[in-house]
Amino acid sequence: MQRMLGFNGKEEIFKFISDNNIRILNLCHTPEDGRLRTLSFSAANKDRVAEILDFGERADGSSLFSSIEPGKSDIYLQPKIQRAFINPFAMLPTLNIMCDYLDENGKPLEIAPSSVLRKAEDNLCSSKSIVLRAFAELEFYIMAPQLTQPLFPAEPEGNYHASSPFAQFEEVRNETLATLETMGVQTKYGHGEVGCMLRKNNMLLEQHEIEFIPQTLSQMAETIALAKWTARNVCSRHGLSVSFIPKIDLAHAGTGMHIHLCATRRGKNIIADPDRNLSREALAMIGGILKLAPSLSAFGNPTPISYLRFTARKESPMHICWSARNRLALIRIPLWWDFIKAPNAEDSRETFEYRAPDAFANAHMLLAGLAIATGHGLSNPEEAVRIAENLHVEYAGNKSQKLQPLPRSCSESAANLRKQRHFYEADGIFPRKLIDNVIDRLEGYGDKNLLEELSAKPRMFESIVAQFLHYG
Repeated sequence: MQRMLGFNGKEEIFKFISDNNIRILNLCHTPEDGRLRTLSFSAANKDRVAEILDFGERADGSSLFSSIEPGKSDIYLQPKIQRAFINPFAMLPTLNIMCDYLDENGKPLEIAPSSVLRKAEDNLCSSKSIVLRAFAELEFYIMAPQLTQPLFPAEPEGNYHASSPFAQFEEVRNETLATLETMGVQTKYGHGEVGCMLRKNNMLLEQHEIEFIPQTLSQMAETIALAKWTARNVCSRHGLSVSFIPKIDLAHAGTGMHIHLCATRRGKNIIADPDRNLSREALAMIGGILKLAPSLSAFGNPTPISYLRFTARKESPMHICWSARNRLALIRIPLWWDFIKAPNAEDSRETFEYRAPDAFANAHMLLAGLAIATGHGLSNPEEAVRIAENLHVEYAGNKSQKLQPLPRSCSESAANLRKQRHFYEADGIFPRKLIDNVIDRLEGYGDKNLLEELSAKPRMFESIVAQFLHYG
């Protein structure tokens, strides 16, 4: 399987540049909006390339992070030579290298989400000897004008695992899959998702999904950014558009980014016990996430339109609970492959799935929050297991069981984060300034009564869609 290029030193990079006629070197990075950014250099001058690899380059931090003041905004981009790939979209042969952010003293930039996630991972590993691994289900809509009547019209909301010719953009999705593999981004599979519709402006919208294989949290956060970048570039090549918007039509399927988690200790997955049941430690991790779920939405659902996805009968969670199999629950235990023994514990298929987030989330902050929540559950197992036992449901749509609803707005998520911020700021993982910034941004939307406003002014929804169509 193709792997991301990993160089051991400058000489290997010089040789690679020479052997592959590399003309451009890109330093790539993901700031607080989670979108891949690029700083480009000519690769012709070996001395200049060596300088970049040794020292990185300066950047304007205030243009990348809203909590950095313009008066003192210089930061450094430091290349990670173990994380490089050939740019599959560049006209000239181009090598992309992923970067870390450093402050003026050459230390990891405290308010960078990637630094926060690394601290959260390190804390969980040092305190609990646990490595948390994750993979995301990335859902998106491919969009194009429908100029003629299709020969094989798709059934509305019937695109799940659809094949061509009923799925018009199957080949585009598969090209995205193949392109990711050439970059060293390992995928699990891709398929058509439920959503398929023709909107009023004759724009065909077809929903698709790509899943990845488990990686460390930092690797998965980077993978999500690269996957969105790749999908957009592939679609652009075909004259198509793509959106990761959580809700593009109130009557049709929303778009989520479910996160599957497994935890390993000394290479052994601890999600299942020896009898193939959910382990007590896994139950504690689930309890920790359920406890912090009201504030985790501040990281996983960062826009007003994110909360319009939490509607009944659309396979989106509405309440804080967990269940086996049930897709309406906030946390779900997927079907395990009990009849197959995984040859490698690191690749175990035993996971639990957190279903609230959407792809507008900054993946670094979301996964850092999940690491903190699972760590809290493991540090307080009696409380966490009790929470999990109390919030277990067979059917999440059972109206007779009173459950706490998920937040219904950015305003509500901001209030919950304010109440629970001490969990994230403990051990210096989330800087106070970063939490303040998230709260301010969420409150700034003023969306507390958005659902009521949409009921009175349904046309308002279209302006919201236009505002957020290409967010993230």
